[in-house]
Amino acid sequence: MAFTPPKETYTGKVYTTTIGQADRAVNMGGESVLPFHSFEGVTPNRPVIACEIMDIPPAEWPDTVKEVYSGVGDDPVKWAQHCETTLNARMIALRLAGTHPDNENRSADDAAKVVKDVLNAIKVPLIIIGSNHAEKDTEVLVKASEVAKGHNCIIGKAQEANYKTIAASAMANDHKLIAMSELDINLSKQLNIMITQLGFSKDRIIVDPMCSALGYGLEYTYSVMERIRLAALTQNDTLMQQPMLADVGVYVWKIKEVSATEDQLPEWGSLKERGIAWEAQTAASLMLAGAELVIMRHPEAIRTVEAFIDELS
Repeated sequence: MAFTPPKETYTGKVYTTTIGQADRAVNMGGESVLPFHSFEGVTPNRPVIACEIMDIPPAEWPDTVKEVYSGVGDDPVKWAQHCETTLNARMIALRLAGTHPDNENRSADDAAKVVKDVLNAIKVPLIIIGSNHAEKDTEVLVKASEVAKGHNCIIGKAQEANYKTIAASAMANDHKLIAMSELDINLSKQLNIMITQLGFSKDRIIVDPMCSALGYGLEYTYSVMERIRLAALTQNDTLMQQPMLADVGVYVWKIKEVSATEDQLPEWGSLKERGIAWEAQTAASLMLAGAELVIMRHPEAIRTVEAFIDELS
C-alpha cells in the first residue's frame, strides 16, 4: 500500500514581494505552507540568498572569507560586479558600514555616491543596509533611498528609534523596507503596526527579527521566526505575513569558531571548512524556520545552501 503523508491545512499566506526591475526582478514569499512543505500546498518562490558587500574594505572579516574577495574587496563596484557575474548572485546586499561614527564616519553624500555607482554597475536587485547606528542611519538611508529611486530596492534597517523617517523615505521612493526588532515576536508585530500606521503597505515590509549564529542563541532565533511564520499561516495574522530576513553573515563571521586558528585549536579541524560549514548551517536552519531572504558572505557557503534548497525543493 502506498504511503500518503498527512497534510496540514493553513488559513494564511505569506505576501509575495518583488525586488528589482524588469527581467532581473526577484520574487520571494507567496507560500501558503511551512518552509519547503510543497507537498501540502503552494510554494511559488525559492528562498533568496543575497551576497554581502560593503562600502569599505572588509578589514574586520576573518582571512578565510576576506581572501576570496581579494582584488575586488577594496572597491564596492568591482565587488558587486564580481558577485553578479562570477558568483551568479541573485541579489546583492550593500552594507554601508563606513558611515558608522565609530568606523570611518562617512557622510550620507558619500554613501549615496556608492549606492548610485553600484546600482549603475549591476542589474540584479540591491539591498541597501545602514551601519546599525540608529541616528546616523536616519540621514544615510534617506539619501540612499533617494538616489536609488526607480530601482525597487530593499532599504533598512528601520528600528523603533528611527523607523518614521526611514519608512517615509522608502515609501516616497518606492522601495521595500526592512523592519528590525530584537528577537521578540510582540516587538516585531508592534513595529509592523507602527510602520503601517504611517501609510506604508503591509506587503512592502521585510521582517528582520534579528539573527544569531549557530552556538550563539540560534535556537532562540529559530523559535521566534517559527512563531512568526505560524502566526502568519495558522492564525492568518496579516501583520505577520511579511517575508523574513536572516542577516546571517554579519553574525557568523565574528565568532571564535570561525576565526580561531588550527594551531590554537587543532581538534576543531580545518579553519576554512569550519567557517564555511558554520555559515551554511546557520543559514539552512533559519530557512527551515521561515526565512525567505538570507544575507551571506562566503561563496562556498552560498553554493552549499543553494544545493540544500535544490534538494528540499
